[in-house]
Amino acid sequence: MLRAFVESQPAPSSGRISEVTINRLSLYTRVLDALEREGISVVSSKHLSERTSFTATQIRRDLAYFGQFGRRGIGYEVAALKRAINEILGVHVRRKVALVGVGNLGAALLGYRVLEAHNFRIVVAFDSAPEKWNKAIGNVVVQRVEEMVEKIKSEQVEIGIIAVPPHAAQTTLDTLVSAGIKAILNFAPARLNAPPSVKLRQVDLSIELEALSYFLQHESARKMAVSDRR
Repeated sequence: MLRAFVESQPAPSSGRISEVTINRLSLYTRVLDALEREGISVVSSKHLSERTSFTATQIRRDLAYFGQFGRRGIGYEVAALKRAINEILGVHVRRKVALVGVGNLGAALLGYRVLEAHNFRIVVAFDSAPEKWNKAIGNVVVQRVEEMVEKIKSEQVEIGIIAVPPHAAQTTLDTLVSAGIKAILNFAPARLNAPPSVKLRQVDLSIELEALSYFLQHESARKMAVSDRR
């Protein structure tokens, strides 16, 4: 049976690999998941290219950062390549997550089963509203924000999610950092300051929607211009 392999070499430092490359690796695993469900066991970089918006050369270059995969002229074993990328991304082990802010978005995240499928488990949730304390959402009981540091440390949480109003976001980040969290995903529409030792990712839905609005606005203008030239 064809086996994907990784050539022995030092792992690249995180500073050498761009976030864009890491994002592409995540997309590759989604494609590999789909190929597995379709019963496809071996795939070429050309086939992967057809399933994504990236060239076969780009895919091979991304993988080459981390070793040598597959066999020339044959391709990659789908299951083995997916396992290798999952290890690169660190999602081959379960990551414990703390959620701060159990409003509409926070409650939705607690019910988002896809997180579990990718080995992320929200184990603790916190809110400042007394009426939400001690209430269970799924398998998680909402707790007081004052208990955040103690609970995060006792549960050995690695990742924090911020889903609080903008005015509370920086304080929430500071508390997560004081609890030992080194990786934070912020959904609050506020720009936050994190220490250099902490990785902060920002998800601003309004910016994403504005980008889509820009596309619609200019696509409409482009079509009108084409129509006027006829």
